[in-house]
Amino acid sequence: MSAWTHSILSINEDTAREAFALFASSKSCYSSAPAKHGVITSMEAFNTYRYRLETFTESRSMEWSQEPYRGQSVDARTQPPPGRWDIPARTPSFFVDDRQIIKVPHTSSVKSCHICVGVGRKPCTTCAGAGNKVCRFCNGFGYCPGRVPCHYCNGGGRQNCSHCYGQGSNLCGTCGGQRWLLVYIIVIVKWTNNIDHYVMEQSSGLQKDKLRKVSGKKLFRDSKHMVDPVVGFPVPSVVRASKCLVNEHKSEFSQTSRILQQRQTIELIPVTKVTYSWKGKSHLYFVYGNESKVSADNYPATCCCTVM
Repeated sequence: MSAWTHSILSINEDTAREAFALFASSKSCYSSAPAKHGVITSMEAFNTYRYRLETFTESRSMEWSQEPYRGQSVDARTQPPPGRWDIPARTPSFFVDDRQIIKVPHTSSVKSCHICVGVGRKPCTTCAGAGNKVCRFCNGFGYCPGRVPCHYCNGGGRQNCSHCYGQGSNLCGTCGGQRWLLVYIIVIVKWTNNIDHYVMEQSSGLQKDKLRKVSGKKLFRDSKHMVDPVVGFPVPSVVRASKCLVNEHKSEFSQTSRILQQRQTIELIPVTKVTYSWKGKSHLYFVYGNESKVSADNYPATCCCTVM
């Protein structure tokens, strides 16, 4: 049991006041007066434990892909293609989300482009294939007021289409004008760090969601391919949470992906409830995490026009 020995983490009054002043200065419509001149009347520290389980997984899916054919290697039916888990992928960095797309060997073949039907071009949608359109300056009349010939269309009433340059068609965007497509199968490899937290109920009054983005004192850390639930920790709810989450992750992620590595930690997050007096009334705020974040839901001077 001595391995779990720890004490309540606390901060002094100077740290609490400094954190409060920094919090107030970060808010454009907060007066700094309560933070600078409020009188701290009491400070109470709480033990707040956070258990975190990370399960780093690899999943793979396969789908068809294509690109313009420009003489690339064609290897379909030369031999059976490998299965999705038999294709080498790069070595991932544990606990970092990542993605890789790999062309599956022995699946490449050539087919006529289905978008342009092997022509390489598609009718221009701007001019409906005509190559020109009504002149927008003379509305197709060929002359301007005063019977002056329109110099934009040289009196013809129509202008070349600016999208197809008068050709009536554009290169096919799918085959790039090549008329043929190289089609093949790709495997999409995804590495995902799946994270779950448990924060012990504590009586400070600070909302637990506030603790998700702060750090605390590391009491326990375990990382390996498959971790075992924590045993022997002196807080039963943390032990129960570890057992529950470890079993849930194993059941959920082993069905659809490969579990590459797991990591579990227990942190003691400092939470200090600070009560202070300002203009004869009592108020409170919380200082929490190693980062000394502040939560003050009812700050007493939030008007931009407050006299400093």
